[in-house]
Amino acid sequence: MRETKINRWRVVVGAVLIQVCLGAIYAWSLFNQPLIEKFGWHSEDVVLTFSITIAVFAAFTILAGKVQDRIGPRWVATAGGLLLGLGLILASRATTIWELYLFYGIIGGAGIGTAYVCPLATCVKWFPDKRGLISGVAVAGFGAGSLLFKPVILFLISNFGVSETFMYLGIIYPLAIVLGAQFLILPPADYVPKGWTPPENSKAPVSNFTSGQMLKTYQFYIMWFMYLLGCVAGLMVISLAVNIGTDFVGLGPALAANAVIAIAIFNAAGRVAWGTLSDMLGRINALVVMYILTASTMFYMGTMTLGYLGFMIAVSLAGFCFGGFLALFPSLTADYYGIRNMGGNYGLVYQAYGLAAIVGPRIATSMEFASAFMIAGILSVAAAVMAFLLKPPVLAEEAGTTRIGEGSPKPS
Repeated sequence: MRETKINRWRVVVGAVLIQVCLGAIYAWSLFNQPLIEKFGWHSEDVVLTFSITIAVFAAFTILAGKVQDRIGPRWVATAGGLLLGLGLILASRATTIWELYLFYGIIGGAGIGTAYVCPLATCVKWFPDKRGLISGVAVAGFGAGSLLFKPVILFLISNFGVSETFMYLGIIYPLAIVLGAQFLILPPADYVPKGWTPPENSKAPVSNFTSGQMLKTYQFYIMWFMYLLGCVAGLMVISLAVNIGTDFVGLGPALAANAVIAIAIFNAAGRVAWGTLSDMLGRINALVVMYILTASTMFYMGTMTLGYLGFMIAVSLAGFCFGGFLALFPSLTADYYGIRNMGGNYGLVYQAYGLAAIVGPRIATSMEFASAFMIAGILSVAAAVMAFLLKPPVLAEEAGTTRIGEGSPKPS
């Protein structure tokens, strides 16, 4: 293995720039009421746009992940940025809810999914010595996107209207994403960071599973359902944060909108914090703690009378743990299945997140919020129990050999 003169932190800068723009999707709740007021659409129909966007986004990570594994991340991320811009510009001309679903949800979601996996897979390959931390940093921008773009979105809606806001964002996002994509350069195949050597107890590197081989392991399915169950609570809160504040807690729209800021801050912070902790504690240990904290938060929201302070603390904790899930599952995928095919492999794991984007908001809009929170808490407890069933997988032809992480700490 050898070093390279390329500063790997430049790759991180490009990755974060891309993710900030993609992560602005988490500010969707800011669009709910303006769209309802302008077009007279039903609340649950407008919220469904967010679910469609996330589901399509997740689906496209499979194709994009496989393509970027073969041709590299730069062109794939560039294409994703342009596709997102096209979807937003078309959404600015939407006059029916079905047009919004098609333009923002499907075309825009496809753009997000195409670009999303590229910075993550690239950064993990540059940082075998800090896999949990760098996964957290690489996706922290996604969590912070709604925070950074909230004032921009509110300003545009207030001064130009909701439809025109889509037009302006359709110009801003692709410009930044295409710029960030130019920083996504892959390291040499035999790259090793300066001053770092794999742990001595690593007797053999993690096998690089193909997607087909990964699908034959029981660990994939446990991981997949753990990811699904853990993300339900976070996506439920994120997609309806303002509505929860106004309809459930009884806050005014301005105070309720502060939840978007809180979630964005703690979502981003959770990605870095949990990623770093997982490098020290192990992935599974960190995940169990996150699931327990998420469950406790959901039970608190479902059983207690919330004021402004309690509401802000609860949504902040939900965002903090949700961000951690988005940081740890890419690292866990690399720990268990190697980095060579990580784009395609994580794309498959990520489908759990896409399904959660439909399940979480749908649960919340089909019943009282208190009941929805209780269900989300129960699902989080189930995920914590499932975590104890995970063990590192072994390829069939390597059965009986010892394999500990590819320069990474033990996953559990």
